[in-house]
Amino acid sequence: MKAALFALGSLALPAWADDAPSGWAVFPTQKSYEELLTDTKAAVKENGLIVVTQAGPTQAAAARGIIIPGNRVIGVFNNDYAVRVLETSVNAMIEAPIRFYVTEKPDGTATLSYKTPSFVFSPYLPEGGEPLRNIAADLDTKFQSIAETAVK
Repeated sequence: MKAALFALGSLALPAWADDAPSGWAVFPTQKSYEELLTDTKAAVKENGLIVVTQAGPTQAAAARGIIIPGNRVIGVFNNDYAVRVLETSVNAMIEAPIRFYVTEKPDGTATLSYKTPSFVFSPYLPEGGEPLRNIAADLDTKFQSIAETAVK
């Protein structure tokens, strides 16, 4: 029974993205899921970052005969930021790569969401101080630019 409730709950995940939990930036679009995935990856590269990881349950579920809305997490970072973060806080590096979240809505459109880098790194500010705050602010600007480019 718990597994069934979990499965139903996870199908509803894309709907919550429109409610913007604290620390999140949410960009609903009229683009299809596949188009937004492609455009997000292109915008990442255009803004000097790298797609480090990708994960999502959609294709694996389909291989099992289960159809769920498109759902992909895209981890983004680069080595310059990794080195800079490590200079401020070894513990903060657990948060890298920082992730974009592409979700498909029932109407076929897609949403791009992410936790802002400032929010992600905020627990590490006592250790990383102003240098980590500056890195996070720089990444906030990059992530905003990536999102704006991807959703155009």
